[in-house]
Amino acid sequence: MRVLVTGAGGFIGATLLQLLHARRRVGDRPLEQLAACDTQLAALPAGVVGIAGDLAHAQMLGRIAAFAPDVCFHLAAVPGGAAEADRALSRRVNLDASLDLFEALAAAATKRSAAKGPPIVVYASTIAVYGHPLPDLVGPTTPTRPPMTYGAHKLACEIVLADYTRRGLLDGRSLRLPGIVARPRTPSGLVSAFMSEVMHSLRAGEGFISPVEPAATAWWMSARRCAQNLLHAAVMDPGAGGVDDGSRAWVLPVLRLSMAEVVHTLSTVYGVDGDQLVRYEPQAAVEAVFGRYPLLDDRAARALGLRDDGTPAALVQRALEPGFQLAEEGEAWR
Repeated sequence: MRVLVTGAGGFIGATLLQLLHARRRVGDRPLEQLAACDTQLAALPAGVVGIAGDLAHAQMLGRIAAFAPDVCFHLAAVPGGAAEADRALSRRVNLDASLDLFEALAAAATKRSAAKGPPIVVYASTIAVYGHPLPDLVGPTTPTRPPMTYGAHKLACEIVLADYTRRGLLDGRSLRLPGIVARPRTPSGLVSAFMSEVMHSLRAGEGFISPVEPAATAWWMSARRCAQNLLHAAVMDPGAGGVDDGSRAWVLPVLRLSMAEVVHTLSTVYGVDGDQLVRYEPQAAVEAVFGRYPLLDDRAARALGLRDDGTPAALVQRALEPGFQLAEEGEAWR
């Protein structure tokens, strides 16, 4: 199996690339060749093909088509805050380049053996496709009313990918990612960056100013669990249990935690006094979007084998401890 990861130099992409390289398989199929795609690529693991360049350029798309992936994990994107600040950039990268990628993959697939079926595209979408305020329960029928350009462009790609799937050109699976932690302590362009920063700060015993109140709730997932879910999405049967409604889009199962619960967990795991280290200075705009996440009906996603981190402590350790031993190559998917 030939596998491509776009956005491989990013936070989630790099985590997924490491997981693929370690496992050397996708489901029960061996990994024949692995390619990493991004505008810039650091040193890659041995045997990984680097495809560096701008997805918006025809030459880049030609190189991807020539690689002819059986599975494409499409993670390349301009993040939420940066997309809102520069609508034209978001359109070029998050919308136009993504649609061009889908078309290039579909066109290349015409040269494939019919027995292989269309290429699988696992698309990293976002919970930002929903509006706010959210209903008390978010489920498969919750309307999508993106409050930001980032979510609007992601939703548009979901719809187009579902249409390519309907036509038999691609086999699309869109996962709506929640807040993924813990991102590196570098500028990310994400309004939700505070969710990672609180983890880094308390682990280091440093003070932290929270832009949301203690009772503010969000949907949390570690980067490692996110990568495992993305990998599972490539091999799951979207029609299992009769849950495929044609949208080919699923919200990942999450841990719904308040900021107070996260602070308490970090305090317990790292032996610090979070009540002393954290000062709450709620910002209305941040809390309106990232502090009022309700309950989630994720039964359809769970029926397909997608999973959350299990417990707040496991979330923290997966997010912050590279050496946290979960026997990744042989871990029971739970």
